[in-house]
Amino acid sequence: MTLEEQRARMLSGQMYNDLTPELIAARARAVSLTDEYSRSISQQPAEREAILRRLLGHVGPGALFEPTFRCEFGFNISIGSNFYANFDCVILDGGSVDIGDYVLFGPRVGIYTSNHAIDPNERAAGACYAKPVRIGNRVWIGAGVHINQGVTIGDNSIIGSGSVITRDIPANVIAAGVPCRVIRAITEKDITGFSADIR
Repeated sequence: MTLEEQRARMLSGQMYNDLTPELIAARARAVSLTDEYSRSISQQPAEREAILRRLLGHVGPGALFEPTFRCEFGFNISIGSNFYANFDCVILDGGSVDIGDYVLFGPRVGIYTSNHAIDPNERAAGACYAKPVRIGNRVWIGAGVHINQGVTIGDNSIIGSGSVITRDIPANVIAAGVPCRVIRAITEKDITGFSADIR
Protein backbone atom coordinates (compact mmCIF):
# COMPACT_ATOMS: atom_id res chain seq x y z
CA MET A 1 0.00 0.00 0.00
CA THR A 2 1.24 3.50 -0.81
CA LEU A 3 1.32 6.24 1.81
CA GLU A 4 -1.72 7.89 0.21
CA GLU A 5 -3.65 4.60 0.29
CA GLN A 6 -2.75 4.14 3.96
CA ARG A 7 -3.73 7.73 4.73
CA ALA A 8 -7.13 7.17 3.09
CA ARG A 9 -7.62 4.04 5.20
CA MET A 10 -6.72 5.94 8.38
CA LEU A 11 -9.17 8.74 7.58
CA SER A 12 -11.91 6.19 6.88
CA GLY A 13 -11.87 4.95 10.50
CA GLN A 14 -10.82 1.42 9.53
CA MET A 15 -8.13 -0.48 11.41
CA TYR A 16 -4.69 0.25 9.98
CA ASN A 17 -1.15 -0.96 10.57
CA ASP A 18 0.71 1.72 12.52
CA LEU A 19 4.08 0.05 11.90
CA THR A 20 4.42 0.14 8.11
CA PRO A 21 7.65 1.55 6.65
CA GLU A 22 5.68 4.35 4.99
CA LEU A 23 4.10 5.56 8.24
CA ILE A 24 7.38 5.26 10.13
CA ALA A 25 9.02 7.43 7.46
CA ALA A 26 6.15 9.93 7.59
CA ARG A 27 6.61 10.25 11.36
CA ALA A 28 10.33 10.82 10.93
CA ARG A 29 9.59 13.59 8.43
CA ALA A 30 7.20 15.22 10.91
CA VAL A 31 9.85 15.12 13.65
CA SER A 32 12.40 16.73 11.32
CA LEU A 33 10.02 19.53 10.27
CA THR A 34 8.79 20.23 13.81
CA ASP A 35 12.43 20.44 14.91
CA GLU A 36 13.10 22.89 12.07
CA TYR A 37 10.04 24.94 13.06
CA SER A 38 11.09 25.08 16.72
CA ARG A 39 14.58 26.25 15.75
CA SER A 40 13.05 29.03 13.61
CA ILE A 41 11.73 30.94 16.65
CA SER A 42 13.87 34.02 15.85
CA GLN A 43 12.89 34.14 12.16
CA GLN A 44 10.24 36.33 10.57
CA PRO A 45 6.60 35.07 10.80
CA ALA A 46 6.37 34.48 7.04
CA GLU A 47 9.42 32.21 7.13
CA ARG A 48 8.02 30.25 10.06
CA GLU A 49 4.61 29.86 8.40
CA ALA A 50 6.35 28.52 5.28
CA ILE A 51 7.76 25.67 7.38
CA LEU A 52 4.29 24.94 8.80
CA ARG A 53 2.90 24.81 5.26
CA ARG A 54 5.42 22.12 4.37
CA LEU A 55 4.33 20.14 7.43
CA LEU A 56 0.55 20.61 7.81
CA GLY A 57 -2.34 19.96 5.46
CA HIS A 58 -3.61 23.56 5.69
CA VAL A 59 -2.37 26.62 7.58
CA GLY A 60 -4.28 29.90 7.75
CA PRO A 61 -2.48 33.24 8.03
CA GLY A 62 -1.14 34.20 11.44
CA ALA A 63 -0.82 30.64 12.81
CA LEU A 64 1.79 30.28 15.55
CA PHE A 65 3.03 27.45 17.76
CA GLU A 66 5.41 28.24 20.59
CA PRO A 67 8.23 25.70 21.06
CA THR A 68 8.07 22.79 21.20
CA PHE A 69 5.35 21.64 18.80
CA ARG A 70 5.05 17.95 17.95
CA CYS A 71 2.70 16.12 15.59
CA GLU A 72 2.56 12.56 14.35
CA PHE A 73 2.26 13.18 10.59
CA GLY A 74 1.10 16.76 10.04
CA PHE A 75 -0.69 16.11 6.76
CA ASN A 76 -4.03 15.43 8.50
CA ILE A 77 -4.02 18.79 10.36
CA SER A 78 -5.91 21.86 9.11
CA ILE A 79 -5.55 25.13 11.03
CA GLY A 80 -7.53 28.34 10.47
CA SER A 81 -6.36 31.93 10.63
CA ASN A 82 -4.86 33.58 13.72
CA PHE A 83 -4.36 30.32 15.59
CA TYR A 84 -2.08 30.37 18.64
CA ALA A 85 -0.69 27.43 20.63
CA ASN A 86 1.37 27.99 23.76
CA PHE A 87 4.35 25.78 24.69
CA ASP A 88 4.56 21.99 24.18
CA CYS A 89 1.52 21.31 21.99
CA VAL A 90 1.16 17.68 20.80
CA ILE A 91 -1.20 16.60 17.99
CA LEU A 92 -1.36 12.93 17.00
CA ASP A 93 -3.10 13.14 13.64
CA GLY A 94 -3.76 9.62 12.49
CA GLY A 95 -7.27 11.00 11.92
CA SER A 96 -8.12 14.47 10.70
CA VAL A 97 -7.76 17.48 13.01
CA ASP A 98 -9.69 20.57 11.90
CA ILE A 99 -9.12 23.75 13.94
CA GLY A 100 -11.04 26.96 13.22
CA ASP A 101 -10.11 30.65 13.25
CA TYR A 102 -8.93 32.62 16.32
CA VAL A 103 -8.42 29.48 18.41
CA LEU A 104 -6.17 29.66 21.48
CA PHE A 105 -4.35 26.72 23.09
CA GLY A 106 -2.78 26.96 26.53
CA PRO A 107 0.53 25.18 27.20
CA ARG A 108 0.74 21.40 26.91
CA VAL A 109 -2.52 20.82 25.05
CA GLY A 110 -2.74 17.36 23.48
CA ILE A 111 -5.01 16.08 20.71
CA TYR A 112 -5.12 12.32 20.16
CA THR A 113 -7.08 11.03 17.16
CA SER A 114 -5.75 7.46 17.17
CA ASN A 115 -6.31 4.51 19.48
CA HIS A 116 -4.49 1.21 19.62
CA ALA A 117 -6.42 -2.03 19.28
CA ILE A 118 -7.95 -3.44 22.46
CA ASP A 119 -6.84 -7.01 21.74
CA PRO A 120 -3.24 -7.32 22.99
CA ASN A 121 -2.03 -9.44 20.06
CA GLU A 122 -3.50 -7.04 17.50
CA ARG A 123 -2.06 -4.11 19.45
CA ALA A 124 1.44 -5.66 19.41
CA ALA A 125 1.11 -6.14 15.65
CA GLY A 126 0.48 -2.41 15.14
CA ALA A 127 -3.31 -2.31 14.82
CA CYS A 128 -4.81 1.18 15.31
CA TYR A 129 -7.89 3.13 14.33
CA ALA A 130 -8.52 6.86 14.16
CA LYS A 131 -11.46 9.27 14.53
CA PRO A 132 -11.46 12.98 13.67
CA VAL A 133 -11.25 15.93 16.07
CA ARG A 134 -12.93 19.22 15.17
CA ILE A 135 -12.53 22.52 17.01
CA GLY A 136 -14.70 25.47 16.00
CA ASN A 137 -13.90 29.16 15.71
CA ARG A 138 -12.84 31.37 18.65
CA VAL A 139 -12.37 28.42 21.02
CA TRP A 140 -10.02 28.69 24.02
CA ILE A 141 -8.45 25.44 25.26
CA GLY A 142 -6.81 25.82 28.70
CA ALA A 143 -3.45 24.47 29.83
CA GLY A 144 -2.89 20.73 30.02
CA VAL A 145 -6.13 19.74 28.28
CA HIS A 146 -6.30 16.32 26.60
CA ILE A 147 -8.70 15.96 23.65
CA ASN A 148 -9.52 12.36 22.74
CA GLN A 149 -10.51 10.98 19.36
CA GLY A 150 -13.92 11.66 17.81
CA VAL A 151 -14.53 14.91 19.72
CA THR A 152 -16.08 18.11 18.35
CA ILE A 153 -15.86 21.41 20.28
CA GLY A 154 -18.32 24.08 19.18
CA ASP A 155 -17.62 27.72 18.36
CA ASN A 156 -16.68 30.17 21.13
CA SER A 157 -16.43 27.59 23.90
CA ILE A 158 -13.83 27.55 26.69
CA ILE A 159 -12.26 24.38 28.10
CA GLY A 160 -10.84 24.65 31.62
CA SER A 161 -7.25 23.63 32.29
CA GLY A 162 -6.51 19.99 33.04
CA SER A 163 -9.70 18.72 31.41
CA VAL A 164 -9.96 15.40 29.57
CA ILE A 165 -12.46 15.67 26.71
CA THR A 166 -14.06 12.35 25.78
CA ARG A 167 -17.29 13.59 24.17
CA ASP A 168 -18.58 16.55 22.17
CA ILE A 169 -18.77 20.01 23.76
CA PRO A 170 -21.43 22.36 22.34
CA ALA A 171 -20.87 25.94 21.20
CA ASN A 172 -20.89 28.94 23.54
CA VAL A 173 -20.21 27.16 26.84
CA ILE A 174 -17.57 26.88 29.55
CA ALA A 175 -16.67 23.25 30.23
CA ALA A 176 -14.11 21.57 32.48
CA GLY A 177 -13.31 18.43 34.41
CA VAL A 178 -12.29 14.79 34.11
CA PRO A 179 -14.23 13.84 32.14
CA CYS A 180 -15.01 17.30 30.74
CA ARG A 181 -18.58 18.53 31.34
CA VAL A 182 -20.45 21.74 30.56
CA ILE A 183 -20.44 24.12 33.54
CA ARG A 184 -22.45 27.00 32.13
CA ALA A 185 -23.33 28.97 29.01
CA ILE A 186 -21.35 32.00 27.85
CA THR A 187 -23.76 34.95 27.87
CA GLU A 188 -23.84 38.72 27.33
CA LYS A 189 -23.09 39.10 31.05
CA ASP A 190 -19.55 37.94 30.23
CA ILE A 191 -18.88 41.04 28.09
CA THR A 192 -16.47 43.34 29.95
CA GLY A 193 -16.38 46.28 27.56
CA PHE A 194 -12.73 45.63 26.67
CA SER A 195 -11.48 47.29 23.49
CA ALA A 196 -8.32 46.44 21.58
CA ASP A 197 -7.65 50.19 21.56
CA ILE A 198 -7.02 50.17 25.34
CA ARG A 199 -3.32 50.66 26.07
